[in-house]
Amino acid sequence: MKAVVIHGHGGPEVMQYDSAFPDPKAGEGDVILRVKATSINYHDVFTRRGMPGIKLDFPVIMGLDVAGEIVEVGPGVEGWAVGDRVLVDPINRAEGGLMGETVHGGLAELCKARVHQLIRIPDGVSYEQAAALPVAFGTAYRMMHTIGQVQAGEKVLVLGASGGVGVGCVMLAKIAGAEVVACASSESKMQRLRELGADHVINYSQADFARAIYELYGKPHRRKFDGGVDVAVNFTGGDTWVKSMRCLRRGGRLLTCGATAGYDPQTDLRFIWTFELNIRGSNGWMREDLDALLALVQSGKMQVPVDRVLSLDEAGEALRLIEDREVMGKVVVTP
Repeated sequence: MKAVVIHGHGGPEVMQYDSAFPDPKAGEGDVILRVKATSINYHDVFTRRGMPGIKLDFPVIMGLDVAGEIVEVGPGVEGWAVGDRVLVDPINRAEGGLMGETVHGGLAELCKARVHQLIRIPDGVSYEQAAALPVAFGTAYRMMHTIGQVQAGEKVLVLGASGGVGVGCVMLAKIAGAEVVACASSESKMQRLRELGADHVINYSQADFARAIYELYGKPHRRKFDGGVDVAVNFTGGDTWVKSMRCLRRGGRLLTCGATAGYDPQTDLRFIWTFELNIRGSNGWMREDLDALLALVQSGKMQVPVDRVLSLDEAGEALRLIEDREVMGKVVVTP
């Protein structure tokens, strides 16, 4: 089969297009998919570069988010048949492991998956839409809905709003009926966020986002429950962490699922107890989060923003676009 393979960690040069990589073999409890779409995440960039504490068995085919058609059913598989349209939950929750990292992923014509990781793609949902969901939108859904419990009428601040998870947070907050303030670093990204439903946008490279929040809603007061926002989404960490706290009204919620700008920022405990803040961590997604997302797409309540679709031999360019943050929404690769 054709596949994009890495034989070691490094830069874009380690990605090799192989036109004769061995086809996967179905074992007990496995299915073989003809890959129809794979979306690229920043995690794929980390896999290519190498991550501390994670050792891979090379060669590796990357690609966590995989959607495809079953072409072979292995022994012991029940309830699934050749021709079924499926999305793969990237996390193996029974035996451990991750698609595109500990086992071969979706940057290939064929892909092997465990039967317990399969999710049926509903009618009306394309392979590209389905493949765009798990890592970015699954993470956003769990943080905003399952953990964060964002409600209609609340004011929500989203930092890093132009990335995959950030876009998901903006869209899901709007679906919940919240008023959304999105932060981005360029006019083009701000305009795209407006198109996705953001009520207000802040260029954090030119303005202090905390002061901008005060101008919109007033400054939070420790003896009152007004001013500021109800929810702040911060998965960057770093020097924005304390500033996010300063944007929250008394009793507000600070949601996080990562720390892309630094995991050990200086904090200020006074804000936590004085303003009775709730800090809620969210780790990835669960199967029910993906089921809920597929239902939203099928119903038409959510349109998955696929920025562009590239071919398998352009997988290196797909990772570059993500690495250089030149996209809004998802980049999808199709064999």
